Amino acid sequence: MADLTLRPATSSDAATVAQIWSDGWRDGHLGNVSDELVALRTRESFDERAAPAIGNTVVAIVDGAIAGFVMVVDDEAEQVYVSAEHRGTGVAAILLAEAERLVASNGYAQAWLAVAPGNARARRFYERSGWTDEGPFDYPAAGPDRPIPVPCHRYVKPLRG
Repeated sequence: MADLTLRPATSSDAATVAQIWSDGWRDGHLGNVSDELVALRTRESFDERAAPAIGNTVVAIVDGAIAGFVMVVDDEAEQVYVSAEHRGTGVAAILLAEAERLVASNGYAQAWLAVAPGNARARRFYERSGWTDEGPFDYPAAGPDRPIPVPCHRYVKPLRG
């Protein structure tokens, strides 16, 4: 892998973050979440959600371009996505470690994230990275009028103080 740097996302990164998020979400969620949620997760919906989340986002830069990102809110690693061409290169592990660092810097002793049960690739990655499956729960995914319950597994990882 070429040199990788992490930096806080800026508003000019929102469109690229949204594209990586949309592509990665579709790869990991189609067939694993309800048709209702799939219908709501249009390409435009990622643009609408990425821009206001930029303040909680760190991007990974490889060869001058965004290769992936992580969004952290309080103790949750809310989003971890890497562009298709950078999957398997170690970018995701660096971003996940950054998410863990950010959660710890927010004052939490444990980080958590949600994974769709059928997203086997992501589940294996988190388990290899030291995260533990605490079991199923319904994640309240943002919807236009109300949260949409999405069956997920809650993964957790204790953090070093």
